[in-house]
Amino acid sequence: MSEPIVIVGGGHAAAQLCASLAEAGLGARVHLVCEERRLPYHRPPLSKGFLKHPEDEPQPLRPDAWYADSGITLHLGDAAVSIDRGRRTLRLASGAELGYGQLVLATGTRARRPLHLADGLANVMVLRSADDAVQLRERLAAAPRLTVLGGGFIGLEIAATARAMGKEVVVIESAPRLMMRAVSPEVSQHVLQTHRAAGIEVRLGASAGHFEVDGDRLAALDVSGTRTPVELLVLGIGAAPEHALATAAGLECDNGIVVDAFMRTSDPAILAIGDCASFPQAASGRRMRLEAVQNALDQARTAAATLAGQPRLHDALPWFWSEQGSLRLQMAGLVPAPDAPGVELHRRPGASDASFSLLHYAGGRLVCVESVNAPLDHMPLRKLLEAGRSLSPAEACDTAVPLKKYLAG
Repeated sequence: MSEPIVIVGGGHAAAQLCASLAEAGLGARVHLVCEERRLPYHRPPLSKGFLKHPEDEPQPLRPDAWYADSGITLHLGDAAVSIDRGRRTLRLASGAELGYGQLVLATGTRARRPLHLADGLANVMVLRSADDAVQLRERLAAAPRLTVLGGGFIGLEIAATARAMGKEVVVIESAPRLMMRAVSPEVSQHVLQTHRAAGIEVRLGASAGHFEVDGDRLAALDVSGTRTPVELLVLGIGAAPEHALATAAGLECDNGIVVDAFMRTSDPAILAIGDCASFPQAASGRRMRLEAVQNALDQARTAAATLAGQPRLHDALPWFWSEQGSLRLQMAGLVPAPDAPGVELHRRPGASDASFSLLHYAGGRLVCVESVNAPLDHMPLRKLLEAGRSLSPAEACDTAVPLKKYLAG
């Protein structure tokens, strides 16, 4: 019998890898090890509609019967605790050991926490899992005011959801603009204006310092020298790659588990995919880590090809999205540095002032598209990027000509 393929993780990357291996006829070799007791589930809704509706349950990506029919063995609620690379075994929290021919780490991330903030406070929340979302939903229902520490995607999605529920919301961001690492200054400014117009208080360039604790609750925090009372606090200051297993096993790690373009780690018998993986990005040539569902799915497909003995380079176009109240943000490609040579920015108007796409050019070629409430424009632009094709700024910004025309050309 062929040696087992053991996958550690319960997110989108792990689920897609199971699906790709099953499609390749390898399902009977697969063991899925997951710390959570749930089957892998849809995670994006947890920061949005899920928080509004107490009757909602996390939706599995695939039903239990699918795993059984595919021959995949599930180890739910039994975390992986150590890797013995010499013996090629994985030890689980239950004491069980799984032998592997190939091991895949899809361990995701963990929420960052401020220094000097105690763990276990009843009114301090993070959102990384379904259990986190259930807790946050319960506490949010009873809290009239929400404080969000961090102005990234997750923090702003939760803030917009809470505001739609009628809560008072304040967002505290230490950077000079929102989502600074992910979007352009122009998109940041539009998002800021939209959230403020919706009644969300946003404080930029604000440093959170002293944490005032009363019993098991956070009573207040110091924001740029001002005491700010806290009813309910959500930490949205980013995520750190979960690579404790890899580090303990002696695998190379640097802002994630280091992999090559085939998703192989420094041990050829071990692969890593998804939010935990530090990989060489094909277009830029630089090593990076992306926390995005689509990246997780694409890397899972690359890993499946490697495991099936048909390796192919990972060169998928990065794209991601965020829904924040009335805002639908879609990004394809990576925003170029403003001081990079030959960088140009062009705006394609949408159906209203709240709908537009920003087209980033470098060296005369379209390299990135950011769309706000413009899905019909974004899709053909993304497809052009994926195909390695470009449009002149005049063509791309001519709203009298439908973009789908260029897909057929």
